[in-house]
Amino acid sequence: MKRIIKGFQLSMLALIFVMAVTACGGNASNSGSSASNTAEKANSSGNESAVGDEVKITLLNSKGEIQTQLEDAAKAFHEDNPAITLEIQTVPGGSSPFERASTMYASGNPPTMIMLDTGDVEKFKDRILDLSGEKWNADAVANATDLTSFDGKNFAFPLAIEGYGFIYNKAVVDKAVGGSFDPSTIKTTADLENLFKQIEASGKKALVISPMDWSLGAHYLPLAYAGQNKDMAEVNKFMDSLKAGTADLANNKVFNGLMDTFDLMMKYNMDQKSPLSGVYERGPEVLGKGEVGIWFMGNWAWPQISSFDTANGQYGFLPVPISSNPDDYGNQEISSAVSKRIVLDKEKSTPEQQEAAKKFLNWIVYEQKGQDFLVNKASIIPAFKNITLPAADPLGQSIQAYIANGKSEQSMSTLPADHWSKVGASMQKYLAKAGDRATLAAEIEDYWKNVK
Repeated sequence: MKRIIKGFQLSMLALIFVMAVTACGGNASNSGSSASNTAEKANSSGNESAVGDEVKITLLNSKGEIQTQLEDAAKAFHEDNPAITLEIQTVPGGSSPFERASTMYASGNPPTMIMLDTGDVEKFKDRILDLSGEKWNADAVANATDLTSFDGKNFAFPLAIEGYGFIYNKAVVDKAVGGSFDPSTIKTTADLENLFKQIEASGKKALVISPMDWSLGAHYLPLAYAGQNKDMAEVNKFMDSLKAGTADLANNKVFNGLMDTFDLMMKYNMDQKSPLSGVYERGPEVLGKGEVGIWFMGNWAWPQISSFDTANGQYGFLPVPISSNPDDYGNQEISSAVSKRIVLDKEKSTPEQQEAAKKFLNWIVYEQKGQDFLVNKASIIPAFKNITLPAADPLGQSIQAYIANGKSEQSMSTLPADHWSKVGASMQKYLAKAGDRATLAAEIEDYWKNVK
């Protein structure tokens, strides 16, 4: 969530650090997703149909960590559907999927398919196809399309379930605790600090904080929203109070508990001398190499973590505790939700392109190659009941276990598009000790008062 982040929301999440890839005429070396010579006949415009019965379609990818996997999937899809060429485009670094898609619509050249965060789907509903008639709606997991359905119509394909929290390297924490680490023993902030101390005493760093605004603003801080109550109706009332300017974050128990935990993270952060210097790629490297025990991030990070772990170690998730009472909601729950969604353009794409795009979505859900891409190659937890492949990686398995045991907290999937950048900037200021908690609370409240 990527993002959350999606970012869940995610996401999420990693996705803004991948360079944009575009297909170029007949030079397949310029795009891993140009699957055959049909690309030579395709116009360079993203939604121009190819000559004759051949069709070129495009997908704007906002999960940068699966760019290579998507390009490989495009090739496999083309092998099964030789008349269709799929090009994978990327959201440039520093842009949100909403911003990039808006820019492409403004230029008159939107992609055939757009991967959006859940909260952005409604903003495009007049420009995208109603997908209610597609077969996969009946096979989606419970509530998967609720947040993208308006006036009884569903406008988006639920691509992935994502979750996030503290990822731990089991080898590191096993050594720290002197045995096989049991994640269920971490139920309070005191338990978490004790684990941090044990890791440091073993000669490793306790954790690393990734300071990207999307991680802090779309994933960490929203735990203060979702953690207000197990009942989402009560969470929605709290969000309404933020928008109305009546919420008092400075005296809010959940917000203060979450920030107490963040203070703890700052205390043990391996980058505390230069807290804003880190980049996304640093997190999976130091965790995968066993230099640090814990990293706050989501299951979307598995491909990067595994690339640094030559020992094929084990990993899992810890919730983010917010109090000294193990029974408080959030202390034992992992944040998860359907995050990324794919929508289909109806303004510029031709009927042939729309049908080709629908075919690709069905290929993901119902064909063996598509399911293999989703679960085994992209390490995605599918949002469809008919896909019975178990999660291929330990992080996905950990998220699935929390969900199966009723220990999941609904991720905030419908936050405004600029929330992660604006509120994330306030979190960065706090991380750098350029502002205190009262300032942070005031800036968050000011943000919500001005949300249109």
